[in-house]
Amino acid sequence: MIVLGIESTAHTASVGIVGENAEVLGLASDMYRPAAGGIHPREAANHHVELLPGLVARALEAAHLRPREIDAVAFAQGPGLGPCLRAGATVARMLALTWERPLVPVNHCVAHIEIARVLSGLDDPLLLYASGGNTQVVAYGAGRYRVLGETLDVGIGNFLDKLWIAMGGTFPGGPALEAEAKLGHELIPLPYSVHGMDVAFSGMLTATLGLYAQGVPRPDLAHSVEVTAYSMLTEITERALAHRRRTSVVLGGGVACNERLRGMVRAMAEGQGGTSFAPPKSLCVDNGAMIAWTGALAFGAGRVVPVSASRVEPRQRTDLVEAPWRLPPAG
Repeated sequence: MIVLGIESTAHTASVGIVGENAEVLGLASDMYRPAAGGIHPREAANHHVELLPGLVARALEAAHLRPREIDAVAFAQGPGLGPCLRAGATVARMLALTWERPLVPVNHCVAHIEIARVLSGLDDPLLLYASGGNTQVVAYGAGRYRVLGETLDVGIGNFLDKLWIAMGGTFPGGPALEAEAKLGHELIPLPYSVHGMDVAFSGMLTATLGLYAQGVPRPDLAHSVEVTAYSMLTEITERALAHRRRTSVVLGGGVACNERLRGMVRAMAEGQGGTSFAPPKSLCVDNGAMIAWTGALAFGAGRVVPVSASRVEPRQRTDLVEAPWRLPPAG
């Protein structure tokens, strides 16, 4: 089975084509980068509308495939920015109608889980999902993925973007702040907001900007933010592993590209006698291949929608989407 997937939930427009066992046959992506500030949803959507047709052509060319060789078309249904989601869904509908292929909706968060799960070779890991708009600890149970803990205010990536832009940087903030943190040495106390299995970042944002206004060096602040924020994520992940009696954890989302976060989670898991896995960075960030692979799983389980019913769901939660491909065979 060969599936083409379209990712368009936020800043990235991406088209991926996968074959058996999530083999990436073709992948073409382009990120919207605002001139100033954060993501402007309509500008990002216009970017996607302009770029996606060409990205489809590039992905097909890279895969050495023709449209008639595609078995299904998958698209990110949610969660995400409404205008961006609609841009990707419109292209997916057009392809499904033109090529006369089934249309498969995919939950963006579940796609991060499934690409990490297949690449890791781990059957039932816990997931730490850390991205711009989402921060969740997730595990599978009884037909769907369950959120064990999450952010109470903003996603870790949005927090890093807001902080970096307020300190004079540009979007995206995560990679630049990571580079800045490597220049810092002093660990400055910052609000550590863990509430049971949940986390919050707004207090850390306010405190860090206050210290920056007082003249505290930016590298030391970046270093302290990374250590504090990623310690929070590692703590709730460790607690979730104990609660669910798991031994393995996978990471997903753009923030999971961060080397400090990967190292902290790896040390925690190995300290518990377990393992951790993070996909290659090209498949950790938002990408069409993860949509295509999850679309292949969903298509194999019969989850297809007519074009007339293929609405997007900007607030679609991870734990409200069924994962029928993980159910045991009937009988």
